[in-house]
Amino acid sequence: MILTEINNLGSSSNIKVAVIGCGYWGKNLVRAFSEIGSLAAISDYNANLANDLSKKYTVRQETFDDILLNKNIDAVAIATPAATHYELSKSALLAGKDVFVEKPVSLNLDNADDLVNIANKNSKILMVGHLLQYHPGFLKLKEMVSNNELGNLQYIYSNRLNLGKFRKEENILWSFAPHDVSMILNLLQSMPEKVTAIGRSYLQSKIADVTTTHLQFPEGKSAHIYVSWLHPYKEQKLVVIGDKGMAVFDDGKGWDKKLSFYAHKVQWRDDLPIPEPAESECVGIEKAEPLKLEVEHFIESVSKRKAPRTDGREGKMVLSVLDAAERSMELNATVDIC
Repeated sequence: MILTEINNLGSSSNIKVAVIGCGYWGKNLVRAFSEIGSLAAISDYNANLANDLSKKYTVRQETFDDILLNKNIDAVAIATPAATHYELSKSALLAGKDVFVEKPVSLNLDNADDLVNIANKNSKILMVGHLLQYHPGFLKLKEMVSNNELGNLQYIYSNRLNLGKFRKEENILWSFAPHDVSMILNLLQSMPEKVTAIGRSYLQSKIADVTTTHLQFPEGKSAHIYVSWLHPYKEQKLVVIGDKGMAVFDDGKGWDKKLSFYAHKVQWRDDLPIPEPAESECVGIEKAEPLKLEVEHFIESVSKRKAPRTDGREGKMVLSVLDAAERSMELNATVDIC
C-alpha cells in the first residue's frame, strides 16, 4: 500500500479505543489515538501516570475489567510488558473487542496461535504493532522492490543498535529484532528455512544484550540481523541487495536522506567479477509520522472489517522466527523452521 492510500485511512472516526498501558511506549499510543479522535479511555497500574495523562488528553481512566464491559469502547490498544500480551489480548478478544497489541504478539507460539484462532472465530481484528511497516521510507522501499527496481533480491541485512533501553523481562532479540524480522519477511515474501543465532549476556545473566541472527531463505536468499542495546551510538539501518541495484533505509538520517538507491553493477571480464560503482541517489519520500499512519490503519481495519497488514497471522510468522532464533542460541546450533 502506498503512502497516499494510507493517508486516506481512518482519521477522526466513530471507532473508540482504550489504551492499556501508558508507560514508555503506551503514552505515544495515547497521544496518537487522541490526535485522530479515537481515544476513549486509558488504563495503567500506575495511578499517578494514568491521572496525568487523563488530565492532559481529557480522557477517562478505567480499569481493564471496566473497559471490557464498556459497550461504547470498540477496541483496545495494548502496550504493557510483553509477558502480559497474551492474557490481555485473549481477554479483550473474548469480550468482543478488536485488539491492537504491541510487538511481540506473545512470547509463546502456541499462545500466538490461540490468539489468531480466537480472533478468527469471533470475527475480531487482531493487529500487531510492527511499526516500521508503516514508515514512509519502508513503504517506498517496498514499492521499489515490487516494481523490480532492485531486480532479484539476493540478501538483506539490518542493524538496530542503541544504548538501552535495558529490560529484565525480555532479551535484546525480543525487544529490538521483531521490527527487522517483520520488514525482511515482507520484502522477501517468504519464511526462512533455517535460522542461526548467537547471543551474549554482559549486564544480566541469561538476558542477551547483543545478538546476531542469520536467516536462510529458499532460492539461496539470505538475511542477517544485528541488534544490541549495549552500543555507543544509535543506528537503525536496513540494507537490501538485488542483482540490479541496492537500497539503504537509514532511519537515523533526515527525511531527505532516509532512503538511498545505488545502481551498482558487476561486469564479468576474463572470468572475474568487476564492480562498477555508481553514485548514491536519495529517494524522495513523504514526511509523515509512522505511528500516526499505523493507528489510522488500525482504525480503518476495524471500521471496514478488513485484515490489517500486520495482522495476527503476520505476528505469528515473526514470532516463529524469533522462537527459532532463541532455540538456536540455546542449542548453539542451526534450527529448522517447519
